[in-house]
Amino acid sequence: MSETANRPEPDENTAPAGAAGAGAASTAGAAGAGAASTAGAASAAGADDHPPFRYQARLANEIELRWQDRWEAEGTFNTPNPTGPLADRFDRVAGAPKFFMMDMFPYPSGAGLHVGHPLGYIGTDVYARYLRMTGDNVLHPFGYDAFGLPAEQYAIDTGQHPAITTRNNIANMRRQLRRLGLGHDKRREFATTDVGYYKWTQWIFLKIFNSWFDEQVNRARPIEELIAEFESGGREPGSDANPDGRPWAGLTDVERRKVIDSHRLAYISEELVNWCPGLGTVLANEEITADGRSDIGNYPVYRRPLRQWMLRITAYAERLLDDLALLDWTDSIKAMQRNWIGRSDGAHIDFAVADSQIKIRAFTTRPDTLPGATYLVLAPEHPLVDQLTAGRWPDGTPQEWRYPQAAGGGAGDWTPAAAVQAYREAASRLVDRQRAQESYTDKTGVFTGSYVINPMTDEPIPVFVADYVLMGYGTGAIMAVPAHDERDLEFAHQFGLPVRAVLQPTTAWFEEHGVPDDTAANKWPVAYVGDRGYLDLGVPGLNCAGLDKESAVRASIGWLEERGIGQHERSYRLRDWLFSRQRYWGEPFPIVYDEHGLPIAVPEDLLPVKLPEMTDFRPEPQEDESSDPVPPLARVTDWAEVELDLGDGPKRYRRELNTMPQWAGSCWYHLRYLDPTNDKRLVDPEVERYWMVQPGAAPGDGGVDLYVGGVEHGVLHLLYSRFWQKVLYDLGYVSTTEPYKRLFNQGYILADAFLDSRGIYVPAAEVIEKSESRYLYKGEPVTPRAGKMGKSLKNAVSPDDIYVAYGADTLRLYEMAMGPLDADRPWRIDDIVGVYRFLQRLWRSVIDESTGEVMVDDEPIDDDTAHRLHRTIKIVRRDFENFRFNTAIARLMELNSHASKIASSAGTLPRALAEPLILMVSPLAPHIAEELWSRLGHSESLAREPFPVFDETLAVEQAVTIPVQINGKTRFRVDIPADAGEDEIRQVVIEHPDYAHHTQGTTIERFVIVPGRIANIVAR
Repeated sequence: MSETANRPEPDENTAPAGAAGAGAASTAGAAGAGAASTAGAASAAGADDHPPFRYQARLANEIELRWQDRWEAEGTFNTPNPTGPLADRFDRVAGAPKFFMMDMFPYPSGAGLHVGHPLGYIGTDVYARYLRMTGDNVLHPFGYDAFGLPAEQYAIDTGQHPAITTRNNIANMRRQLRRLGLGHDKRREFATTDVGYYKWTQWIFLKIFNSWFDEQVNRARPIEELIAEFESGGREPGSDANPDGRPWAGLTDVERRKVIDSHRLAYISEELVNWCPGLGTVLANEEITADGRSDIGNYPVYRRPLRQWMLRITAYAERLLDDLALLDWTDSIKAMQRNWIGRSDGAHIDFAVADSQIKIRAFTTRPDTLPGATYLVLAPEHPLVDQLTAGRWPDGTPQEWRYPQAAGGGAGDWTPAAAVQAYREAASRLVDRQRAQESYTDKTGVFTGSYVINPMTDEPIPVFVADYVLMGYGTGAIMAVPAHDERDLEFAHQFGLPVRAVLQPTTAWFEEHGVPDDTAANKWPVAYVGDRGYLDLGVPGLNCAGLDKESAVRASIGWLEERGIGQHERSYRLRDWLFSRQRYWGEPFPIVYDEHGLPIAVPEDLLPVKLPEMTDFRPEPQEDESSDPVPPLARVTDWAEVELDLGDGPKRYRRELNTMPQWAGSCWYHLRYLDPTNDKRLVDPEVERYWMVQPGAAPGDGGVDLYVGGVEHGVLHLLYSRFWQKVLYDLGYVSTTEPYKRLFNQGYILADAFLDSRGIYVPAAEVIEKSESRYLYKGEPVTPRAGKMGKSLKNAVSPDDIYVAYGADTLRLYEMAMGPLDADRPWRIDDIVGVYRFLQRLWRSVIDESTGEVMVDDEPIDDDTAHRLHRTIKIVRRDFENFRFNTAIARLMELNSHASKIASSAGTLPRALAEPLILMVSPLAPHIAEELWSRLGHSESLAREPFPVFDETLAVEQAVTIPVQINGKTRFRVDIPADAGEDEIRQVVIEHPDYAHHTQGTTIERFVIVPGRIANIVAR
């Protein structure tokens, strides 16, 4: 791509590039990252005039393919179970520590992998190889998340059946990953689309369907136990399906079934959903763009009620929050989970509607501000809206309250019913994500014509419908306190509503906002959100003046409870999981319906319910938002109805025609990896306990030892998987309450993308760099934009090109050398030559490039070399254990350079240096290491060779003490190795106990290190 940034030739005299600090470089100047053409790269990787045994692309590929074949033929990475069909050779590892690690399930894209995808896969493979060499029994499996909307849409776009496209995509991805030399146990590979896999997905659904959550014991129980309690009279059949509270004996069989169904963890409900007529299906929030359109196809999405399967995840909200304390996850991911669950303590308040028996229940976290509530707002979907809409406008209703923008020319006939209906239709065209955005500031609403009584002031306040209130939070009704809530204040200003202060701002607040301290609340430029300064507003029996917020909230709740107006309540942002999709490519539900239209579980011995073959699997796009979805499976008439004998003779039943969402298969795949051939049970209990529970763990504690993936799955996938695991734990099918004990989020690989004059991305590989800041695409100027590498930005680089040009070991080494595994890093094709040259030097130190002979002797190493070797072993071990592969590579480069000098001057390399160096390199670049190890006379793979161990007396490094300054003051000092680099010094500083003490509650703005002299931190 570049005319000016030609790649350097890998000669002896050029200093290595791309080592440990490369990831810290700015993405500026990374233009052309996508231009790694095979031809251009080959010029750097070597040409035909090199010595016959030089390590270059041709030889690297030959070595890599040969060792990949051998690993597969010998089952090098096959990991034995303690029992069952995969228990062969377990006696060799019995007693060794176990370690179960996983990569997040990949979706097999039709475009294949780009070099950003394998970053985490390489990191886990390096770690797994290291652990095997230190004596662990390591399970590192891999599979494919292949059901779902993306796969189906890709099949529609290409005109092929999703089964074919999925199979082809998996084959291509498997090929690309194999070329990386990843040490997976291939016997355990599966896709979620495999019938033998989704049989157990359906089985788990049945367990959820046939369970209920007992709040008294805080866990799920089999539904049969609930029925037994109803029959014995031990529990009353309370339910929305039994509104009159009749006893169990007084209910018909159908009424009893409805009561039972209302308690199940999997249930059918009419719910507000994101309906996309263009795709013919309901979408989850995460499948919708910020502007309210489908992520696939860019179709409009509407909010409307539809009958859907739901999973009662809200029953587990407290446990999902509390059990985060058991997990070794980053604080940021835990915060994302907590925010999504959204626990809020407050009170519900029952507002009496004026001149009516109706009461509106609103939830608030600030009942202390109730005297300042000057209006009430309902979500457009609130069930009481129709009842509250008046027949005519009350006298004096302002025009702006009547939603005049939709009245057109018939304002005179514009009734409250017409206005409210028009507003609700407009609101249905916005999805919750749009309505909840802080940037969505165009406050709209409509007056219902009704008033409620503020119980603390006895004043009537108007009831509005507005889209900034969501039905999915609290009760779908809020008391609006404009003086102390910014969105309420904006609405009040828009509609001319009163603003009454409950708390008096401080003098400093008035000064900050440039208004006199006697300014009336309705003139405040922003809402006051402080928590002190309560005014005495004359509420009988309640005076919060002088109280702090916590005390005022507690006093206000007590006031409400004494009068029977409200009560303390805990609310959650988390909603039950919408579990239906009106698409073809998903797991069929193991559910049928009888003549009453009620769901019945398919017996377990009839699983799996197989997805039927369809030639036309496309959904039926609908005309408008009012149309109903028609699932593709409805067209398979001979499958949609089935004759079954469910205990009362053969009958005809109607199948559930929706399919499960893509999330289903990834909720439990960690369990299938453990026992993938078992067709009799979900997982063998002995196998599950061995891999999921560490010896000596407390009951319920455990999970996958290491789970690695992107932060983009930090909420929903993890939340749903945790929910399923807890249900299975409650029912006794698994040993741990959590699926993933430790979570690590790898960073992203960034690359320049380019926008043309229309703002459209163009292929980065076809962009020409004319100068440092001028780029052309087909002769026209384009603008560079740094971003995550991917198909959407057209800046992807295929690993296939790198394999051909340099070999897989070079790609592995480069991705690990670019920076810390959890940090984003820019892709710079020029820098790859540095690690390629490192491998060439390693090879040349052991192998004669002209003859291919091994140049290793059995002479002892000198004292200087011994010190260098053992210091390197110590640091590399520490860095591997802490995922600091980039700094480990930097140390290995230093030792490799020293070895190269010895080999160059002596003509041979001592075995005592060659072998530990090769073993340390092997987790990072396994193919070249295996080849060199074999040529040194070893017949077995080095995959389980002991990792080198350091001698502490030889590993001692000269230390220096440097001061650590925070905001210009020396706060503490640290001892570091004299030759420690920036990354190592930074880690030592962060791990010092005084670091947390002096930086707690601050944001680190700068972290400047002068190696050997000082560390300077700026914290605000």
